[in-house]
Amino acid sequence: MRELLAARGIQLTKSLGQNFLHDANQLRRIVEAAQLKKTDKILEIGPGLGPLTGLLLQNAGEVLAIEKDARLVEFLRERFNVGQASSLSPFKSGKSETGKMPVLRLLHADALEFLRREPHDWTDWKLVANLPYSVASPILVELAQSPQRPERLVATLQLEVARRLMAKAGDDDYGVLTLLVQLNYEPREWFKIPASCFFPEPDVDSACVVLVRRSSPLLPENQHAPFVKIVKRAFSERRKMMFKLLKRDWPGEQLKRAFSELKISPQERAEKLNLEQFVELTEKIF
Repeated sequence: MRELLAARGIQLTKSLGQNFLHDANQLRRIVEAAQLKKTDKILEIGPGLGPLTGLLLQNAGEVLAIEKDARLVEFLRERFNVGQASSLSPFKSGKSETGKMPVLRLLHADALEFLRREPHDWTDWKLVANLPYSVASPILVELAQSPQRPERLVATLQLEVARRLMAKAGDDDYGVLTLLVQLNYEPREWFKIPASCFFPEPDVDSACVVLVRRSSPLLPENQHAPFVKIVKRAFSERRKMMFKLLKRDWPGEQLKRAFSELKISPQERAEKLNLEQFVELTEKIF
């Protein structure tokens, strides 16, 4: 990787979170965790120099890779001998010339902006990516909260964020991110990835998480926004009782009735309520 970058005069940018995973064993573990089939459609965000992209193409049927750095887009186009997908129609169907190779579409775009700007049906897709650490959390929330969300999220990110994604009520890492993602996804497994597996080595530890879309939604789509509002308000000041915090947005009598019916103490803090209790609270209030 060092030689490839030097040959092209590419200096990596810290602000883009450019720490490229190069360890072959870890890359294989990620692909195995994705449980890929030849018919799978994969969304990869931040392909970098393409080591994961190559494995995805060997195991899946279609890959949409979104890269923000124009220099890397040019390198990837040459490496995989593909054109650049249009930001207006990156999902246009097509086959390689042989008809046997999987399809790769390479999109030069800011992935988070693209996801927010271009609503898409991701229900038949899987996210498999070494996410840029600076935007990993908002990207996962954007996909997890989408009405047509991917069936599986396999993401490499900061260890600290991974712990929050996999946390349970009462854990130190349990909070808003946990609930916004776990509302629609079951956390399945995760494994640590040493800093030495990346170039350049990041200053933080990393991990790969696997989250699988729930077969039955816990809430109807029209109650997702209220759920998000309740969770964000409840965790807005972690040391305060959530009843007092929620009173800023909802009538005290309504909350008192809901808390009583669900047997939740008015003195309880948000970190003690599990996902199911937040779901029930949303149903009671709305």
